[in-house]
Amino acid sequence: MLFLNSERRFNDNSYLIDDMIFRLPGQLSIYVIENNGLRMMIDAGVELSARKIIKKLKNFDLFPIHKILLTHSHFDHVQAVGKLKKLMKGIDVEVLASEKAISNLKNPEKMNQYFGYNVDPISNVTPLHEGDIIDLKGLQLEIFNFFGHTQDSIAVFDKKNRNIFVGDAIIDKLDHDTMMPEFVPPDFNESQYLKTLEKLGNMKDDLNSISFAHFGVWKDIDFKKFIDKVREFHFDVKNSIIQWYNETHSLEYITSMYHDKFIPNSAIFTKENIHGLEFEIEWFINGLKFMGEIS
Repeated sequence: MLFLNSERRFNDNSYLIDDMIFRLPGQLSIYVIENNGLRMMIDAGVELSARKIIKKLKNFDLFPIHKILLTHSHFDHVQAVGKLKKLMKGIDVEVLASEKAISNLKNPEKMNQYFGYNVDPISNVTPLHEGDIIDLKGLQLEIFNFFGHTQDSIAVFDKKNRNIFVGDAIIDKLDHDTMMPEFVPPDFNESQYLKTLEKLGNMKDDLNSISFAHFGVWKDIDFKKFIDKVREFHFDVKNSIIQWYNETHSLEYITSMYHDKFIPNSAIFTKENIHGLEFEIEWFINGLKFMGEIS
């Protein structure tokens, strides 16, 4: 697989921009699709990065943005919506999201309480449904429900460029040696997640690349093998964390075991820089508690 992780145009219409969440590179992708002067951003990122995102948009001649599509309602994908709109004065920016996301966006208290980050209410959101087409002056983008990670996750299929933007719906693959599962609370649903993997697998003949929120664009994929690997990875991580948690509730121990088994060669989460991984593992443990797998 070819991994594209630098800020660039990566097909005729699509650009990758690094949100630099937590001031770290290679953690959160923002995408912009442009056709004949009409531009749509996929996800908004965090508020702290908004001014830098505007600067990058101008550097790529992608300013202003006309539409912002939110792949789901988690804070790291939606927090900057209000700030970005303010920084694009005079532009009537349309915000789009799954019909299932409207309530969380309008009433973010539940998500704010869980994640510990403040997201302002987002109103006047255009609801999207499975099969909807967004027309960017002739470039047609199809919406797919990719539920599981959340119950409001959607994907954007660009048939012309044979690419799909999936947000967090499939996996976090930060580089060749760093993968993370998607079973985080508060509303992960395993049966829906497995259906989403099957749905992506059925699209394999129409795709040359997949664009992750975390992180970057992966091209020249054997999608059948890829989906099989993601499914196997999901169950392996799930069963391993359950086993380690039943041995000891120590977050440090579980994190160390995860690192050694699944990402021993990671340049992002090294043995010397393992505290960031603990943050992730705690989410996965809480996700398993939410699923009723551990207590």
